[in-house]
Amino acid sequence: MGNEEIKAVVEGALNNVESAKALGAALAIGLGAIGPGIGIGILASKALEAIGRNPEAESKIKTNMILAIAFTEAIAIYALVIALIILFV
Repeated sequence: MGNEEIKAVVEGALNNVESAKALGAALAIGLGAIGPGIGIGILASKALEAIGRNPEAESKIKTNMILAIAFTEAIAIYALVIALIILFV
């Protein structure tokens, strides 16, 4: 096996590793964003239903809704951080 062939094999292997890293990062953020997206949708829906049934409690419901959305978004941010770590490390 000549030097050129060895060099081609090593470059091919490195390309495979980079491809696997990109695929892993895409899967991490893609799957990590599904849960928070569904959660925020359900959360906002239920909060709006509660405000519709009990308009006097709007401020309490809105505060709790925003707090819950922040916690739910933290999961998506965690998935983004994991995807970036996979991609760049």
